[in-house]
Amino acid sequence: MPTSPFGRTVCAMVTPFAPDGGLDLDGAQQLADHLVTRGGCDGLVLNGTTGESPTTSAAEKTALVTAVAEAVGDRARITAGVGSADTRQTVELARAAEAAGAHGVLVVTPYYSRPPQEDVAEHFRTVADAVGVPVMLYDIPARTGTRIEPDTMLRLAEHPRIAGVKDCANDLLGSAKVIAATGLAYYAGSEELNLPLRAVGGTGYVSTVANVAGPVLAAALDAFDLGRTAEATALNQRALPLIELMMAAGLPGTVTAKALLGALGLPGGPVRSPLRAAFPDRTKALLEAYESTIAGRLRTPTKWA
Repeated sequence: MPTSPFGRTVCAMVTPFAPDGGLDLDGAQQLADHLVTRGGCDGLVLNGTTGESPTTSAAEKTALVTAVAEAVGDRARITAGVGSADTRQTVELARAAEAAGAHGVLVVTPYYSRPPQEDVAEHFRTVADAVGVPVMLYDIPARTGTRIEPDTMLRLAEHPRIAGVKDCANDLLGSAKVIAATGLAYYAGSEELNLPLRAVGGTGYVSTVANVAGPVLAAALDAFDLGRTAEATALNQRALPLIELMMAAGLPGTVTAKALLGALGLPGGPVRSPLRAAFPDRTKALLEAYESTIAGRLRTPTKWA
């Protein structure tokens, strides 16, 4: 089984907010503990897009890392999202996250400016040079406008602190080639590729759906690694309706995850503008899909509670 400084079954955790929209650090600690203790997660990504990083301040980002590090300690690997369109700001966020207790940092390709590949590579090297923790690259060209090309990945893999990739490029061939040629830990960032990427040598996933259904997602990887491929396929298929409704039905994953967390009585709270909460009919459909996913896997009723 692949090992990685970021974990294997990693949840892209929402950032809980209080009813007035302020940061809910108590809720964040409770949710983090739940995800690690009962939610099937051995790693957490904080301050990612699912964590509404575009709407949280640098001080809020640091406070969140500090609080969650206190709550989970060394029971899970904490990776802090520090990406921005500005290399200097990214370095500042990365250093602050490391000082606050993050075990690693997640760095997205600079967005909007669409820099050429050598500039993209230099951005990542600059951040990796500035910290003492492992760096996970975040390749999501649909949002940033720029891919980290496979040849660039090969060059970046030579840096001693660039250790992983959150892969949302949706190019299984390209990813498989980089996995085969490097020691980079590859994580599915597109939920439908959790099992396919593992089958070509990926390490695990960074998942929004894991906020609510982590044990089922983890069980699919466990079954695959034990050679029970039919069971892995069945578990993966059982989760697909929930994955589709949460991630591909018109609402951002942050919105659907928080709707479900609220329905389940777990900390999440409201979303910040420009996002808006899911309507009640969507929340009802999400809850039905969630219950179907969990019930299909349940052997002991309290296992996923």
